[in-house]
Amino acid sequence: MGLYDYTIYSVIKRNAEVYGDRIGWIIGEQKLTHHQFAEAVNRVAAGLLNAGIKKGDRISTIAQNSLSFFYLLGAAAKIGAIMLPINWRLGKEEIEYVLRDGSPKLLFVGTDYIELIDSLRSRLGFVERFYSMDKASADYESLQSLFEAELIEPSWDVHSEDAVTIIYTAAVAGKPRGAILSHRGLIAANLECIRAWRLTEEDCHLCVLPLFHVGGLLPSLNVMHAGGKNTILPKFDPDQVLRHIQGDRVTIFIEFSPMLQTLLNRNQELKCSLTSLRVVSGLDKSDVIKKFEEQTGGTFWAAYGQTETCNAITFAPYFERMGSAGLPGLLCEVKIVDEYGNFLDPPQKGEIVVRGPQVFNGYWNLKEDNTYAFRNGWYHTGDKGHLDKDGYLWYVGRLPEKELIKTGGENVYPVEVEKAILEHPAVKEVSVIGVQDEQWGEGIKAVCVLEKGETMTGAELIAFVASKIGRYKKPKYVTFVTDLPKTEGGSIDRETVKARFGKV
Repeated sequence: MGLYDYTIYSVIKRNAEVYGDRIGWIIGEQKLTHHQFAEAVNRVAAGLLNAGIKKGDRISTIAQNSLSFFYLLGAAAKIGAIMLPINWRLGKEEIEYVLRDGSPKLLFVGTDYIELIDSLRSRLGFVERFYSMDKASADYESLQSLFEAELIEPSWDVHSEDAVTIIYTAAVAGKPRGAILSHRGLIAANLECIRAWRLTEEDCHLCVLPLFHVGGLLPSLNVMHAGGKNTILPKFDPDQVLRHIQGDRVTIFIEFSPMLQTLLNRNQELKCSLTSLRVVSGLDKSDVIKKFEEQTGGTFWAAYGQTETCNAITFAPYFERMGSAGLPGLLCEVKIVDEYGNFLDPPQKGEIVVRGPQVFNGYWNLKEDNTYAFRNGWYHTGDKGHLDKDGYLWYVGRLPEKELIKTGGENVYPVEVEKAILEHPAVKEVSVIGVQDEQWGEGIKAVCVLEKGETMTGAELIAFVASKIGRYKKPKYVTFVTDLPKTEGGSIDRETVKARFGKV
């Protein structure tokens, strides 16, 4: 490392020195101190070096949340490799695309995904070694084998600006894009949350959101950086979540609707103590948030951010200025611009642009997209919003070029769903829109025109889409019409579609 560098591995090393005997990680019955975690990371780093991994090489995981994920991330951070977690909710073809685009040298596979990877293996010639996150087999080495390597150090420096992970975002134009996050960006994100939420070594984060998502990964790193502990659950299980909140005295929890409502409802029976929760953040309805705060004494935080900004860049307690996304953090600038890049004064609406150390390094292998995203010296988010006279950010929606549907915390771009639907020979035209949904906040609706003489049910179309792309992207609602409104140029008029068919 250089004189001015500080990396994710620096955090791990500092924790071992300053908070060495404190518990830093809990999964199931297993508990690790910060010192034990650092030792494990060093072992795995040596194993990666022994396996031929060099600076800039990618290593990939497709697995449920686990402590092993953080061993690999910490090891990659130490040696300058790049962690590439795969969204296991994607469809088979999408997963193959992400793997081919990122081209990892090593692939670590959880038990639940062995069969999937086996079906793709003949097309993954760039992967030099396959590992099981669990037991070894004839075709998979065990991740545990990495611990057996002799301890060695990398012969190169790792810098703050270097990439540490690539998180693939929702597909704007039909294909996922890999956002390159640096040590610098993650460290800045940690410091922003440490300050906003007053994190200390006494805090405990319950990691339930998937680690291929910044909503799962970043809060874990935030609390780790503060010297606190992370309790990891493989996936969301209401009973387990409630018992861990009480048993581990969880203070930080990040959720997507309808998780919080589910927990509050279930706890009417279990009656676990939730009074340790002091920070909950995510996306939810005001009545659910109010009920949470009344029952626990905790605070629900509004925020705004993207994968490209290493998660949140604005923060505020939800009811401090209800409806806003909060105030910009200490390490970033947030402005509003018009279509020509001119700054707009409050409360004029325009595109949200950002600059600061949290901004990502760009999209993997997408030079033109990067030039466009970083024009005029700012990162253009593709989101619309405005600032009020006190500096609070108000999110309005997406620009037409980046219109998305946010369903249950996941970003889904209509064009991606439309592309999958149009693969069905019975469909002539389609427009996919978001509609208000009680369960997921926003639901996906497909408005379709069928080819002459063709018939189809909504259930058949939904099942077809689920077979092509991630199941969470399939329409929840389907309407068949004889024609779709068009613009003067002949393209489908999405705004008119929304006006006509935007209700369930």
